[in-house]
Amino acid sequence: MRVLVVEDDYALGSAIVEGLRHKKNTADWAKDGAQAFQALTNEKFDAVVLDINLPKMSGFELLEKIRNRGIDTPVLIVTARELVEDRIKGLDLGADDYLIKPFDLDELCARLRAQQRRLSSRAIPIIIYRNITLDPASHVVTLNGEVVNMPRREFALLQKLLENTGRVLSREYLSNNLYGWKDDVDSNALEVHIHNLRKKFGVDFIQTVRGIGYMIDKEE
Repeated sequence: MRVLVVEDDYALGSAIVEGLRHKKNTADWAKDGAQAFQALTNEKFDAVVLDINLPKMSGFELLEKIRNRGIDTPVLIVTARELVEDRIKGLDLGADDYLIKPFDLDELCARLRAQQRRLSSRAIPIIIYRNITLDPASHVVTLNGEVVNMPRREFALLQKLLENTGRVLSREYLSNNLYGWKDDVDSNALEVHIHNLRKKFGVDFIQTVRGIGYMIDKEE
């Protein structure tokens, strides 16, 4: 998934971003509320990890502004504030979850995965499609019970397509999901990943919808 981390503390922000990337996610980092608002207004993210005490615009202000704009990206608040009133305020402004600092990175990732399951109305953690299983927690993919080697971006691409079977996902949307702000991206990078997935799972596994994007057929 592509996650926007909004955190002004350099040590914590860099640790979260690197941890999320290590867990096969794409992570971008906004260091103040104004930068985060600009990013969320102009780009698509799967989730936001949001601190409250931010320069230029507080986390509460940011949350209120994006919800008033109709931006429904799931938001996980992370903060050192332990008051119940603060948690209630954040949730009432539209946050989806709350985590008190210091926290464990594995718990943060688990909560983000739970948000994505709720979005896709999927209660079971493992994604099963025909003879393929994908486990977002362990980052393991199997085909007919055999483990398939999956580099980080191929794994992320496969997961996004399997979470949206029957829907055409645009080339721009998929590329933005795989690559962050500082990544160098070749013009044909997405096509290379699609090609590699077809080699592993079959030439007809991913359908090309010319001029629009790619899709995996919905199971009947």
